[in-house]
Amino acid sequence: MGKKSFVLVIALLFVICTGTAMAQALTDQEQLGKSLFFDQKLSIRNNQSCAACHAPNVGWTGPIAGLNKGGSVYFGSIRQRFGNRKPPTAAYGGDSPVLDQVDGTWVGGMFWDGRATGWTLGDPLAEQAQGPFLNALEQALPNASYVVDRVCTSKYSDLFIAVCGDGICDDVPAAYDCIARSIAAYERSAEVNPYSSKFDAYLAGQAELTDQETLGRDLFEGKALCSACHISDGQQALFTDFTFDNLGVPRNPENPFYEQTDFNPDGLLWVDAGLGGFLRSVGKDFESELGKQKVPTLRNVDKRPGRGFVKAYSHNGYFKSLKGIVNFYNTRDVKPQCPDPFTTEADALAQGCWPEPEVAANVNTGELGNLGLTDEEEDAIVAFMTTLSDGFTP
Repeated sequence: MGKKSFVLVIALLFVICTGTAMAQALTDQEQLGKSLFFDQKLSIRNNQSCAACHAPNVGWTGPIAGLNKGGSVYFGSIRQRFGNRKPPTAAYGGDSPVLDQVDGTWVGGMFWDGRATGWTLGDPLAEQAQGPFLNALEQALPNASYVVDRVCTSKYSDLFIAVCGDGICDDVPAAYDCIARSIAAYERSAEVNPYSSKFDAYLAGQAELTDQETLGRDLFEGKALCSACHISDGQQALFTDFTFDNLGVPRNPENPFYEQTDFNPDGLLWVDAGLGGFLRSVGKDFESELGKQKVPTLRNVDKRPGRGFVKAYSHNGYFKSLKGIVNFYNTRDVKPQCPDPFTTEADALAQGCWPEPEVAANVNTGELGNLGLTDEEEDAIVAFMTTLSDGFTP
């Protein structure tokens, strides 16, 4: 090997090693959160971690194409049990404030219905992290003591004690809170939120958008009104305003939750009331919030391991493509109503209709439903959203 080749190899190894170190440069709390996030033993049958529904290679959301193609909700540690909503992304949500009303509009919280309010821990993301462990449809552990005991006997127990303090394993409430805050710390880390998309490179002057992507961005911020909720301003735009909205999304007829009578006694009559349902459960005014779901970030909305991999969109996964949901935004109030409220997206697109909304009250008719976009403009918006996937190399 010549001297020049040797130098190039050394330089390449330095870049690889430095990049790896940077990717792994987590604080102790973030590393603890990562260990917790990927630990399958924190479930009743030792087979389900947080990452089972929030996988990195699909933008920290559901990683099973077969499920996404149908009901879009995911099974839990007890495989015969399914949740009732599509897994949201675990990334780019750490700035969601404590749930509160701002000028009459509810803002903040976590989960699609905002029920991880932050009212207890002062941090909605940490409160969200506590939910799945004890949810009978997810990791299904019976109580916080089981979670703490499994963490305290794990291979990373020394790190847990170092982060959370001596004697932490003898204080279940404090330990459970520290577990949650550590997961939240990891979910806020640069490893989960790297801002490494083509759009970020474009803002940094390191990439150019194509003509189609540029048109899509102009439409996104203009005619299509997308940025009214998915705010795109700033160098590290989150593409959400953390509010709630009822878009008039139809029922997902393939949702297995309809058949889970042990947990859903209403069967096919079950209606997802969203934020309104949560507010009703805590004795607050709810009528004006029925059917509203959390506005998700659009970062990584098209991130997938391959072109043929199917992702699902909206709170119930009704839509199976970005083109489908953009067409819905564009034509919801233009196309006739499908006669069957349990019509799939594929059948609705084939028939040129849309089913009735799952919740008819409070549907947003001012910012979507009849946008007047052409087919070319719909495609351009989709093209722009594909620039939001992390992992772009300029």
